[in-house]
Amino acid sequence: MAASIREKQTAALKRMLNLNLEPSRSSAVEPVWKVLVYDRFGQDIISPILSVPELRDMGVTLHLLLHSDRDPIPDVPAVYFVMPSEENVQRICQDLRNQLYESYYLNFISAVSRQRLEDMASAALQAGTVPQISKVFDQYLNFITLEDDMFTLRHSQNREAISYYAINRGDVQDSEMEASMDAIVDSLFSVFVTLGTVPIIRSPRGNAAEMVAEKLDKKLRENIRDSRNSLFTSDSLQAGQFSFQRPLLVILDRNLDLATPLHHTWTYQALAHDVLDLQLNRVMVEEPGGEKSPQGARPKKKAKSYDLNFTDKFWQSHKGSPFPEVAEAVQRELEEYRSQEDEVKRLKSVMGLEGEDEGAISMLSDNTAKLTSAVSSLPELLEKKRLIDMHTNIASALLDHIKVRKLDVYFEMEEKMMSKQSLDKSLMDMFSDPEAGSPEDKMRLFIIYFICSAQTMSDAEIDQYAVALQAANCDLAPLHYIKRWKAFTKMTAAPSQYGGGGTKTISMFSRLMNTGSEFVMEGVKNLVVKKHNLPVTRVADALIDNKSYQDTEDYRYFDPKMLRVTDSSIPRNRNPVQEAIVFIVGSGNYIEYQNLVDYVKGKSGGSIKRITYGCSELSNATLFLKQLAKLGTELH
Repeated sequence: MAASIREKQTAALKRMLNLNLEPSRSSAVEPVWKVLVYDRFGQDIISPILSVPELRDMGVTLHLLLHSDRDPIPDVPAVYFVMPSEENVQRICQDLRNQLYESYYLNFISAVSRQRLEDMASAALQAGTVPQISKVFDQYLNFITLEDDMFTLRHSQNREAISYYAINRGDVQDSEMEASMDAIVDSLFSVFVTLGTVPIIRSPRGNAAEMVAEKLDKKLRENIRDSRNSLFTSDSLQAGQFSFQRPLLVILDRNLDLATPLHHTWTYQALAHDVLDLQLNRVMVEEPGGEKSPQGARPKKKAKSYDLNFTDKFWQSHKGSPFPEVAEAVQRELEEYRSQEDEVKRLKSVMGLEGEDEGAISMLSDNTAKLTSAVSSLPELLEKKRLIDMHTNIASALLDHIKVRKLDVYFEMEEKMMSKQSLDKSLMDMFSDPEAGSPEDKMRLFIIYFICSAQTMSDAEIDQYAVALQAANCDLAPLHYIKRWKAFTKMTAAPSQYGGGGTKTISMFSRLMNTGSEFVMEGVKNLVVKKHNLPVTRVADALIDNKSYQDTEDYRYFDPKMLRVTDSSIPRNRNPVQEAIVFIVGSGNYIEYQNLVDYVKGKSGGSIKRITYGCSELSNATLFLKQLAKLGTELH
């Protein structure tokens, strides 16, 4: 199977840091020491996949922001990794004039225009630094990889331009819409250059997803036809990078499903994103401080950040697990660690070696083998301890939020709404209960109820709920927008999109009920999520397996390798799909990502081997609700 998007992007970055040469396999070769200069875009791309020690291994002694005050370092090469924007190019010209470095390797995140190249050339001529410019490269790395099978386009810089709000606001100008679509297409083009494949594209008609599909098809088509400069010929791609199995790219509009981005979740990674604001694989956990605070208010806290890496085996195996399972697994790891730690101490004390040096240890043959294995595993044990402590802190922080905001109750109610089951508790009870979550939680619950209700709610009913929501301090602006959205979309079919979900409660794990457990889980429901496909997964499933599904019957079909563009909905390529990429125009979330991961796991015998999830921006429910509130405020 072809390498994942994270592996491809990591390899491209390492090649760039090795001055655009293939990195040497042998560890005996000393790396060339260099300075890395990036802008915020470059920082967002590098930080989730290369750690500081890895950068050091690649010979990077300093990494600096382009627009910071940098001192001259005349005897080292500098690798630049920046967007080809006007201000960045001007700053590079200034660096050339100031002769900051010995040589310059200029790498642009996406293609640099001829005009900007000419600006840099004239600056280099005037400064007399032309010989110092060693290489200028278009890297086509304009996307951020967060997982082996997940990417987003923007994080800290200019994400507003391609957000759900920007694409759906009422007063958006044609020129602004074009710019947003072009930015998305530029990044998606980078994704396929990095993967080294030309996809087959499917999209719905009549929305932003169709615009992106048309533009991407045109851009890929033009590049393939340009035989001199094509990025998709087998010569221009490194051997082995070019794959004959073409992926299916499904481009969808966020408006397909507005309930899931607001859904309270129950799996580890999605909870960390929703509750603790997981960003670029780094999570901030607030640890309680000493000061007391008034009743009901949260105590003063200090924040600590943790990196959740793909090298962390616990994270990799449990990020998609329901929260009680994670808490149980952390507890199990902790007990296992304690038994190993005791074993090392016991071995040393049995041999009377607490204070002895290594020489004395080696003289005792009887227990040597046992002790050697214990000593050699100490660094491993310490790393394991660090990871266990980290996950204990993260899980404890999540548990606090679950208890304070009754997130288990919200999750269970929303799952029932989405699968058309009857509710145990009325919405009005939830809204009037001051203990049940924040105003934002209540608003999210009501919007999901409103979107998923099979019967159309009367204005009187909505007003009745609105009064209760206002009494609970909710901002009603998002509801104004959702009412308009529901009236405009063909919502007749939508209620059937959800379903098959729901939860079942099983008795709490005995391990967590022990008094010695790190997690006091009393009062928290042990919910097990039933496997079901969300709307995005359902559409992907129909397109991957060429099923007849009413929602996808008129989806457009683009093949950039075909000579003529056809306005067709009939797939010409009926080969089984091994790899698919599902891309959401607008806000993406970890709930849909996890649902696709589970879907692939469930298809172990099928042709599909990997689905990669992408989105123009990754936003948790808080951010998404803010965007809906802005849209709602503009309607009034």
